[in-house]
Amino acid sequence: MKLNQQDLQILSKAAIHAAQQAGQLISSYSQQKMAVKNKGVGDSLASQVVTEVDLMAQEMILNSLAAVTKQYDLGTLGEESPDNHERFEKDYFWCIDPMDGTLAFIKQRHGYAVSIGLVSQAGEPVIGVIYDPLTQTLYKAAKGQGAYRNGQKWQVSIPEEAPLHLISDTSFQDLPQFEQSLQELEIISQKMGYQGLQTRFQGGAALNACWVLEQAPACYFKYAKKELGGGSLWDYAASACIYQEAGAWVSDMHGNPLDLNRPDSTYLNHRGILYATSEKLAREIIALGERMCQENGDQ
Repeated sequence: MKLNQQDLQILSKAAIHAAQQAGQLISSYSQQKMAVKNKGVGDSLASQVVTEVDLMAQEMILNSLAAVTKQYDLGTLGEESPDNHERFEKDYFWCIDPMDGTLAFIKQRHGYAVSIGLVSQAGEPVIGVIYDPLTQTLYKAAKGQGAYRNGQKWQVSIPEEAPLHLISDTSFQDLPQFEQSLQELEIISQKMGYQGLQTRFQGGAALNACWVLEQAPACYFKYAKKELGGGSLWDYAASACIYQEAGAWVSDMHGNPLDLNRPDSTYLNHRGILYATSEKLAREIIALGERMCQENGDQ
């Protein structure tokens, strides 16, 4: 089965409705103290924490999408449930993060969002919906239909005489190559004619990607690493579609398409991730990643 443009419109509307419903649920708990559990996976605190709100939001999303999921014979992959391997059996599967940025939610900081993507069995993102409950901002895209921010057509635009922005989660600051990375990005900024470097370490993967588009010229990346962690399929599926439709750059740290249906794991640590507001900037960061690998002796 291949989805046509009308199918994508129907499924996009369903994903938007589900994301906004879940966002309202999350907002209703945003000022309450939550019981926090540890999932015991990944190598960072952000990948390990989960609250009852994450679980309730995922159940709400799955229930909201149930009718179209059955109608179109779609698979599902959600962060808060075991991988059922439907993504290898169905032509398309929902890739759901009911609350990306749980750590920001726990700390009552801006940076959490609902993220719903639709991905083909080949790993191509065809729908992306991200909803920010705090600001009620809706980011959406469907293959061949453009990207939109709060209903307005959205294309990346790079202003003149602006600084280069590095946007990432707080774990980036814990990297052994953190200081060197900042120094290298300062050099890249100067080389490309930007006005210095500004950093923001705050949100989860979904909003970090959206903030990059809002603060061009900007980038968000994670170096490839051998340890499990560094983000999963559901962290990037929706934003990858939005970037493709917004005319921005998304890839792994080698410049290849994201492996959004990785067969042996849901993690993308093996190749890293790279979001950038232009191909030229992306190429500079890919070269930076290669230098870091050589200096650290990684393959």
